[in-house]
Amino acid sequence: MFSRRNFLGSAIAVAGATAGFTALPAAAQTTVKVAPEVIVRPGDARYAELTHRGWNSRFAATPDEIWLVHSAAQVEKAVNQAIANRRRITVRSGGHCFENLVDNPEFRLLVDLSEMKGVTFDPAMNAFAVQAGTRLGEVYKALYEGWGVTVPGGVCPEVGVGGHVSGGGYGPLSRRFGLVVDHLYAIEIVVADSRGRARTIVATREANDPHRELWWAHTGGGGGGFGIVTRFWFRSPGATGGPSSLLPKPPARMRETYVTWPWAQLTEAAFTRLVMNHNAWHAANSAPGSPYQVLHSSLQLHSSLAQTVQLEIRMDATLPNTAQLHDDYISAVNAGVGVQPTIDVKEGTWLEIALEPTADSAGYSRQKSMGGHLRKPLTATQIGAIYRSLTDPTHNGVGLVYLAAYGCQINTLPSSARAIAQRDSVIKLWYSNNWAVPADDAVEVEWLRTLRKNVHGATGGFPVPNDQQDGGYINYPDVDMRDPAQNTSGVPWYSLIWKDNYPRLQRVKNTYDPKNVFRHSLSLTPS
Repeated sequence: MFSRRNFLGSAIAVAGATAGFTALPAAAQTTVKVAPEVIVRPGDARYAELTHRGWNSRFAATPDEIWLVHSAAQVEKAVNQAIANRRRITVRSGGHCFENLVDNPEFRLLVDLSEMKGVTFDPAMNAFAVQAGTRLGEVYKALYEGWGVTVPGGVCPEVGVGGHVSGGGYGPLSRRFGLVVDHLYAIEIVVADSRGRARTIVATREANDPHRELWWAHTGGGGGGFGIVTRFWFRSPGATGGPSSLLPKPPARMRETYVTWPWAQLTEAAFTRLVMNHNAWHAANSAPGSPYQVLHSSLQLHSSLAQTVQLEIRMDATLPNTAQLHDDYISAVNAGVGVQPTIDVKEGTWLEIALEPTADSAGYSRQKSMGGHLRKPLTATQIGAIYRSLTDPTHNGVGLVYLAAYGCQINTLPSSARAIAQRDSVIKLWYSNNWAVPADDAVEVEWLRTLRKNVHGATGGFPVPNDQQDGGYINYPDVDMRDPAQNTSGVPWYSLIWKDNYPRLQRVKNTYDPKNVFRHSLSLTPS
C-alpha cells in the first residue's frame, strides 16, 4: 500500500528520545557544561552517514566539514569560521527537505542540529523550549507525557522541527487549534551582522520586543534564509497558569480510518466524482467553528501503478457524535462514485496514533514535488488533467496528488498575523513523484511538471493566488518557481509563496542578514 507517509522517509524509534521534562533555572542555564562540537570531514568513517541524511536521494551533500553542534555558541563558532574562510554554510534539522536547499555541492560547511533535541519547560519564559534538532515525534511524546499538551504539528513523526516550524507547519490538529506557528512564542537564532560577525538573538512575539520582526519571519518565512534557529519556545497566545494550561490538549483517543478504492474499478467519471465530492465537502465544512474541525483527512490520489486511491481520516474519538460525523463524511465523499471502498477503522490513544512511524520508501527515494493551497474546489477540467497523468501508461514512478484538510481554526487569523499568508484556504495541495532509478530523473521530473502545468495551465503552471487558488508553500518547495521557462505566470516566485507578506520579510532579511550569509535556492536576497 502506497501513501504519502510511505514516501516521507524511513521509520525511527521515538520512545525515550527526549531529554528530560523540567528546565534548569534561567540563571543556571549559562553554567551548564555542554559537549564540544564534533567536526566530521571527508575520510572520516562517519562522513557517509551524515551526508546521506537527506530524504531526496537526487541530491547529495558534499561539505568540507560537518559540524555536529550542541549549543548556539557552537553554531556561532561555525558561522564565524564559514565567513572567515568564505565558505557557503547551510543547516540541517531533520533532513526532509524535498529540494536541494540543503543537499547541494555549493554548501561547504553543514551545521547538523540532530544532537540538539531537548524538550523542556522554561519557567523564565513560561513556555516550552524545544531545540531545533528535535523530531516532531519526540516533541509530541515529551509534551504529552510530561504535561498532557501538544503543538498542532505535522503527521510525520520523523520530521525535524527546525524547517517544519519555520515554514508554518500544519497537521492533524490544525483545523482545531491552528498552525504550529500560531503557538510559537519565541526563537533563539544565530544571525550574521553587517560586519560579518555571528551573534545569537532571542526574538519573541511581545509587542515591545525590538526583534519581534525576526520572530515573525519564522512563522512561515522558511528555514535557513535569515539565520540558524537553535531553539523554539511555545506558548499559546493568551494562555496563563501552569505548564499544563499553556498549550492545546489533544483528545485522549483518536479514530484513524483508511478508505480505499481500487484503481481497477475507477473510471474517469467515477474518479472525477470522487475528487469533486471531496473538494466540495471541504469547501462547505471548513469554516471556523465547524463541527468538523475535529476531523483531519487527506485524499491521496496515487498513480494507477499503486493500484489504489485512499482517504486517510484522523479525528477525535471521544465525542458523542464521532461515529455519525465520521460515517456522514465518508458517505458524502463516496456519493455517486459507484465503487464500494474498503473501510479500515481503528482507535488508539492520541499519542499512539501520532507516533505511528512512516514506512520505508522501498527504494523509491528520488523525488520531485511542489505544493499549494486551494480556496475553492478543483474544476472538472483540472481533475481530468490529474486523471490523465495518474493513468499515464508510460509513467514508471509513483505519482501522488495529495489533498489535505485545511481551514477552520487556521482561518481565524489575518494573513499578516504570521509570515505564512494563506488564511482562507480549505485544502492544502501537494503534487509528488517518487522513483528509484537515477537514469529516469529527467522523465520523472517532466511527468511532475506536466501534471502541474496541465492542472494550473490557466495561471502559468502554478497555483497563482486568485479566487480559487492561494499560492505555494515554502515547506513544499519547488525551485521551478524561479525559472521563467517553468513559471510563465508573470508572478514572482516569492509572491507565489508569501503574497503581500513578501515586503515585510524582505525588510527582515535586509536587517538581520545584510551580507546574505544564509541563503539557498528559495531564500530572499538583501535589497
